[in-house]
Amino acid sequence: MLNSFKDLLVWQKSFDLAVAVYHATRSFPADERFGITAELRKTARSIAYNIAEGYKRPTKADYLRFLGIAAGSGGELETQLLLASRLAYLTSDQSGELLDRCYEVERMLGALVRSLNPKP
Repeated sequence: MLNSFKDLLVWQKSFDLAVAVYHATRSFPADERFGITAELRKTARSIAYNIAEGYKRPTKADYLRFLGIAAGSGGELETQLLLASRLAYLTSDQSGELLDRCYEVERMLGALVRSLNPKP
């Protein structure tokens, strides 16, 4: 039985992903502080934020809507990570690790949505 959004494995993984993004962006160029650094951080934390907010909403429809927003942020984060990698702000290892984590969270979100929306 889940007592909190913090019990959701997908929330835990997305929270860890956000922390990893914060650590990885520490070394980004100073002139990107209000650019891609801020965007990556905002998008990464948005995934966990939306999972938590949806969980606390009163209806399943609301929860599903927020999970959809979280999934959209996952796609946005993936694109931002690819850009940061192409700009050589992330090492190949950093990029691979963060993208793998992002893909895992995206898969888990999809599975959660499917479990909440079973086919008849």
